Amino acid sequence: MLLGGAAYAGWVLTPTAEPAPLARPSGVPVAPTAVVPAPSTAEAETVPPAAPAPDGLPEIDYDPAPAGFPGDPDTLDTTPLTRGLHPTRRLAAYDAPGGRPLAFLMPTISGVELTAPIARREAGWTAVLLPSANRKLAWLPPGGFTTVALRDQIVVERVPYRLTWYRDGTAQRSWPVSLGQRGQETPLGRTFILGRTPPPQSVYGGVDIFALGSMPDDPDSVPAGLRGAHIGVHSWYHDGELGRKTTNGCIRLTRSAQRLLLTELRAGTPVVVVDQLPDPPATA
Repeated sequence: MLLGGAAYAGWVLTPTAEPAPLARPSGVPVAPTAVVPAPSTAEAETVPPAAPAPDGLPEIDYDPAPAGFPGDPDTLDTTPLTRGLHPTRRLAAYDAPGGRPLAFLMPTISGVELTAPIARREAGWTAVLLPSANRKLAWLPPGGFTTVALRDQIVVERVPYRLTWYRDGTAQRSWPVSLGQRGQETPLGRTFILGRTPPPQSVYGGVDIFALGSMPDDPDSVPAGLRGAHIGVHSWYHDGELGRKTTNGCIRLTRSAQRLLLTELRAGTPVVVVDQLPDPPATA
């Protein structure tokens, strides 16, 4: 969503090519990598059946996702999610393996291909981070999707006002950020880059914006012109407010940092917002 009182109802996503790989720097600690195991033969034999989905279910799009989906039990876990899921057709999304169908997950949102990080696998079903919702999962039965590798991750710390970009579990760069002001705090938890959009106004510094899958925790707390918009990662026309709570929930960083991330990150890249990472253990 936009900041600074700009009246805007949402990001207009634009398709982009996948960025080229970047070499890993040496001498930087490597974070643990999430391993999502493939289902065993026994699991494959006991896959809970998917209940038929009525045609009248809503489609998950840029508007807030339907209610009823389960919470993400690992929402503050910063272990990287390394696989993304792309629907190849309309998929019924359920509240649990073998549970209730609640909505349809589509191959695209606002014309941009959807890649949602895979968060869990259970009994042959796959759970992804739900777009257009905060800290929620959608469960999908087997079939109707492809998977891709996700090399990158963004971790945002609210207390030190810091954004860190990781590739293959290794920290690449960190930058100071501005975050949501009191009552409009940047939402905690795991989400992902939904897509990107050109800046609609000059206050964004002429640099494209990343729209995330998350939304304001309290939609009524933001200005009326911002309701229905997603949380974004973007630059600003000046850097004088970095390290402060000045936004309507978005994550604001320097123009040079945003340009680099736009070059290197693809849609589907996981993003996790925490209060603060634990200090590394002291060395003898």
